[in-house]
Amino acid sequence: MKVQHVPIEYVNATWKDAEGFIAEAVDRCEPDYTLDQVKTMVATGQWILVVFVEDQAIRGAATISFFNRPSDRVAFITYLGGSAMAKKEVFDQLCLLLKVNFGATAIEGAVNEAVSRLWRRFGCREKYRISGVKI
Repeated sequence: MKVQHVPIEYVNATWKDAEGFIAEAVDRCEPDYTLDQVKTMVATGQWILVVFVEDQAIRGAATISFFNRPSDRVAFITYLGGSAMAKKEVFDQLCLLLKVNFGATAIEGAVNEAVSRLWRRFGCREKYRISGVKI
């Protein structure tokens, strides 16, 4: 499995192959973003698209946003679809890509309990739970 960042100029050409994985992730989450809104965030450069490739086919995809804290540049996984990230080697590749290409010093994501348990095997720890209501 190879982890690849999709440069913004190739997002529209790649989207049709990654869309199903992102749609799967959007469907599992609270409706903060529609699939079209996610595509817009990626196509306008506000988020990046990462794909997980095996045998020249996309086997998973993730969208990632970045923000800075005083002591960290955080790569925040906004959506993740496919089972590619179930392997430590793939997680390590993603970490390296985000560190080398984007200056990330930390990775975070709002995940459900099952993903939280899986990521604990990779050295992650649950930092907080997010709750919200529209007002």
